[in-house]
Amino acid sequence: MQPVHTSVLLEECLELLKPDASHNLFVDGTLGEGGHTEAFLKRYPQLNAVGVDADASIQERAKERLKPFGERVQFHLGWSDDFFKNYPKDSAPPDLILLDLGISMFHYIKSGRGFSFSSAEPLDMRLNPDLSVSAADIVNSYNEKDLADLIFNYGEERYSRKIASRILEQRKVSSFTNAKELADCIYKAVPQNYRHGKIHPATKTFQALRIAVNGELERLPRLLELAFSVLAPNGKLGVITFHSLEDRIVKMYFKDLGKNCTCPENMPICKCGGKPRAEVLTKKAVKASDEEIRLNPPSRSARLRVVRKIDYREN
Repeated sequence: MQPVHTSVLLEECLELLKPDASHNLFVDGTLGEGGHTEAFLKRYPQLNAVGVDADASIQERAKERLKPFGERVQFHLGWSDDFFKNYPKDSAPPDLILLDLGISMFHYIKSGRGFSFSSAEPLDMRLNPDLSVSAADIVNSYNEKDLADLIFNYGEERYSRKIASRILEQRKVSSFTNAKELADCIYKAVPQNYRHGKIHPATKTFQALRIAVNGELERLPRLLELAFSVLAPNGKLGVITFHSLEDRIVKMYFKDLGKNCTCPENMPICKCGGKPRAEVLTKKAVKASDEEIRLNPPSRSARLRVVRKIDYREN
């Protein structure tokens, strides 16, 4: 079974999350088709891995891909924040955690859930079918203001008002049922010069809907805190983001982890006695090289940030 997705920033992840001699457990909190996990298990023979994913169909593909590693890799089906929240206290903590927040190309090409705007797939966008609200539910039920706000806030789409207005006009005639219907509606809603830019004019709206359906931004701060809390002392946490909203959350969280003082900014004297919880290993987000972007265009928006949990037991 050939993988559909090409893992981004692969060599950068392998280097920045390189295990120390004592490290032996790698958790891929967003397993997808298993590309990053496969690379870590090949490069570092001392590692065992746990792959976490909320989508059973893509996890089956990862299991097939990672079968050669036998008992070195285990699988967990579910959201990664729940996995870290319920991580057994009597189990060895993860030494390395990687969270790739991008959506696998598998979902765009093979899932049939309307992530791509180029085909007439059902307008769903749920990574986990157990979620109660689909993209169609949002598009067909939100009032104009709430829909425009969602598209603007989660998609950073400057024509969010025009798009929301056009969607409401069209759904008076008939409800939206598939992705292509929505993409065509958005195409007609935006100005002529916007229709032929670097990206399809529906890209940001589809991003916004996917984020809303799967609760991605609401889940992210909780996911970061839970993952860091179970990370072993001296362990490393890496996060790959694909849009500025995610990257901003990760950047600020990592910045806070690296702070000596957690007192309010208006307090003239530090009273918290705080110590940094982590060392930020990436002062700036790591981006894909020109060569990687040439070979794998979706990598152009990828950003990698990594921290190391400070082990105060050494002091």
